[in-house]
Amino acid sequence: MLNERQRRMVWRVAALLLDYPGYPGERLLGLLDRIRAELATLPAPVHSTLRAFVDHAARTDPTALAADYVQTFDLRRRNCLHLSYYAFGDTRKRGMALLRFKHAYRAVGVELGDHELPDYLPVVLEFAATVDPVAGFRLLVEYRAVIELLRRSLVESGSPYASVLDAVSTTLPELTIPDRRRLAELAAQGPPVEEVGIEPFALDPALAPRTGARR
Repeated sequence: MLNERQRRMVWRVAALLLDYPGYPGERLLGLLDRIRAELATLPAPVHSTLRAFVDHAARTDPTALAADYVQTFDLRRRNCLHLSYYAFGDTRKRGMALLRFKHAYRAVGVELGDHELPDYLPVVLEFAATVDPVAGFRLLVEYRAVIELLRRSLVESGSPYASVLDAVSTTLPELTIPDRRRLAELAAQGPPVEEVGIEPFALDPALAPRTGARR
């Protein structure tokens, strides 16, 4: 069982590991020693889960690391890191969902910029870790089924990023019966396809991780 400090550390580390590593991976590589030191304070199972990806990143060619990130998250719809995308697609409901994220950030004084949608998982994890753990946790739990769908997709494809989602899952409640129903629906149907315009909400650059190409 993780205490609050440990849970926030998992969110912080996961936010860094799930963000675009830079090209050719130089940003993440510069953080690996710091991340290793932070992981040492976590319980063994969570430590080893996150360390698996850190070790993978350290031994992978930086250019290959960046290319794998794009292949994994930017070119596979099922692995989209924008939480509301898989739940609502590009529909009016997604626009309302993005507003919920925006309002949660604004309620604690975080203003949105114009470079990133606020439902980007690394941004939500960073928010939960460093700004408002209660509101951040609430957002993560609201999208518990989507996070589990992403985790399972990464596991099925054999992606090293699956271990990062495994660690995030340890900070969240077990799937409820409604979560499992929602998970089955999402897996079977995929995101809705109604096309509408969505205002490009984005988190302040001071808070948001740097990203690569985004949806």
